[in-house]
Amino acid sequence: MIEAQGLTKRYGKTLAVDNLSFSVEPGRVTGFLGPNGAGKSTTMRMILGLDNPTAGSVTIGGKRYHDLKFPLRTVGALLDAKWVHPNRSARSHLRWMAMSNKIPMRRVDEVLEIVGLTSVANKRAGGFSLGMSQRLGIAGALLGDPEVLLFDEPVNGLDPEGILWIRKFMHRLADEGRTVFVSSHLLSEMALTASNLVVIGKGRLISQSTTQQFVARAADNTVKVRSPHLDRLRPVLERAGASLTDNDGGVLVSGMDSDKIGELAAENGVVLHELSPQTGSLEQAFMQITGDSVEYHTGLEAEAQQVLRTSAE
Repeated sequence: MIEAQGLTKRYGKTLAVDNLSFSVEPGRVTGFLGPNGAGKSTTMRMILGLDNPTAGSVTIGGKRYHDLKFPLRTVGALLDAKWVHPNRSARSHLRWMAMSNKIPMRRVDEVLEIVGLTSVANKRAGGFSLGMSQRLGIAGALLGDPEVLLFDEPVNGLDPEGILWIRKFMHRLADEGRTVFVSSHLLSEMALTASNLVVIGKGRLISQSTTQQFVARAADNTVKVRSPHLDRLRPVLERAGASLTDNDGGVLVSGMDSDKIGELAAENGVVLHELSPQTGSLEQAFMQITGDSVEYHTGLEAEAQQVLRTSAE
């Protein structure tokens, strides 16, 4: 488990992380989201002891990173895919990491096989594509067979096959009971990968919840209804307190769940051709909830923010 308590980091007059508290539990993938400049990278660096907090603390399994005797056996991390000497081969890089934490050399070839780099293990890492560098970084994170794993933008540079691979791989790590903490700006991918979310803005915690709860909190959930008897169903639903909006040959019903709509339709002899709950996306929820934490918007972002605010009013 990762646990942050009152975590604060100042760089001169700049407050990068502001009294941030959250926990990351084992057995699930937790996404770490926030607008650019929210403090995600700084927070991850403090978790790994690369930056010292100005105030507060963060522990891994109850210990600070600096107190771990062989840290790679407890926590593995990918923060910068290009953090490797360009003249070292992939195998040499991993062997150097293994020796620093007394990890058996056989583990090097095991992780190279896991990430699909066996065929290029003796090639210079400086010649790797970004996608190959990402895989080497993941291999380094797995080297000590750790219980806690941190990944910062792990799908950068990966093709669709590689993105699917890392998604399934993270799920498998979580299913093994490991703590998996992933920062990413690809919200559509996070919606498929993360079951829990920690969302920050301007260095402060905005939300910690399941992904489903985060989306539901922001989205105006509706139910799409299609029926050859909408003229009979419409007044029934309105009298029961629902609001209806015409939509693509049917109606969108808000203020009433699908179970209640189905019951009212059955009681009034109305045939239904479609009864499907419509939920918002993670992208919509993220923009709506973090909108006030984004210091600068592009024209398109600002327009989208205005649309979301108008639809919520």
